[in-house]
Amino acid sequence: MYQLIKICKYVMANSFIFSSESVTEGHPDKVCDTISDSIVDACFADDPGSRVACETMVKDNIVALGGEITTKSQFDYQEVVKEAITGIGYTNDDCKFNADNFFLLNAIGQQSPDIAQGVDAAAADDKETAEQGAGDQGIMFGYAVKETAELMPAPILYSHQLGKALTDLRKGTGYEWLRPDNKTQVSIEYVDGKPNRITAVVVSTQHAASISTQEIRDILKKDLIEKVLPGELLTDDTEYHINPTGLFIIGGPEGDCGLTGRKIIVDTYGGMGRHGGGAFSGKDPSKVDRSAAYMCRYVAKNVVAAELADRCELQLAYAIGYPDPVSVHVDTFGTNHVDEDKIVAAVKEIFSFKPADFINDLNLLRPIYRKTTNYGHFGREDDLDALTWEKTDKVDALKSACS
Repeated sequence: MYQLIKICKYVMANSFIFSSESVTEGHPDKVCDTISDSIVDACFADDPGSRVACETMVKDNIVALGGEITTKSQFDYQEVVKEAITGIGYTNDDCKFNADNFFLLNAIGQQSPDIAQGVDAAAADDKETAEQGAGDQGIMFGYAVKETAELMPAPILYSHQLGKALTDLRKGTGYEWLRPDNKTQVSIEYVDGKPNRITAVVVSTQHAASISTQEIRDILKKDLIEKVLPGELLTDDTEYHINPTGLFIIGGPEGDCGLTGRKIIVDTYGGMGRHGGGAFSGKDPSKVDRSAAYMCRYVAKNVVAAELADRCELQLAYAIGYPDPVSVHVDTFGTNHVDEDKIVAAVKEIFSFKPADFINDLNLLRPIYRKTTNYGHFGREDDLDALTWEKTDKVDALKSACS
């Protein structure tokens, strides 16, 4: 009878498995994001008024830059790209893509004056307002959930932590066989909306030819997975897929073409929260694809940190050249602890959603963007001076407004 009751409870429980992936800085697409954000920082180093839209493509030993940049900063693109590739760790002779052996194609122009007049805080012919406007139309989302200390979904958070730890192993000592191109993935069973156990872990890492697949599997299970992931979530039934294809010697841009902005779900919430579709890397904060998404996360995180709801998603929408959002939408998915209308009113009272205001409030006109590129733009609290949207400094104001 007791076993039957247990089975019935298991069947009746609202359970599902959700998976999220991450990639490390040596993944071809992340190489491109890193280069693009390094160029954003180079522009902001001497000119906080820079306008940057930098796209990168890498393949074999070719780096191609495209986009539009208007800046007073003077720098050597070749050197910026080389420093980015060196920092990632493509310095081994057995990789065709190498910091000392790449060809740079630079096809960057200047921002269109039609776009500039819409964004600039100045009057212009037929412009609806003299205020700074949004750099583009579009929708942006921010998300927070009370299931990890960082208020992030557990699958993407743990995937990022695996990737960062794998990179730290590679850049440390004793793991010289590791190469920069890596991917991680974590699958978690949820029961009644809460993480219950990790059902599967996937790690794929590029490696030197000198080590066997079995050695890699043994080492990474012991020195990576079991040290990083919460032991209480790993069970005897957890599946481990470490380099499941076998050999992974040819990787990076030699094995796969890379492009800026192709890992937008990795950059955000691993699919758990919605995404507006705009990429982040390579863009200055006048592009609301980036800055408004940061603002949305800032608001959602403060709402959850204030214990107004266990889960919160904020959507903003903009028209190009216009300062105010055309819509502000808050959704707490029925997890709110106060009336949702009060939360919406408090959010609109405490936060300004004009780009000029939140760019100033979050201090975004600085060379901080290289720090954001890898292991998620959200959920990292290692440098709150740079990642200002991760601060929870509006908790008291939100609580007061909702009391």
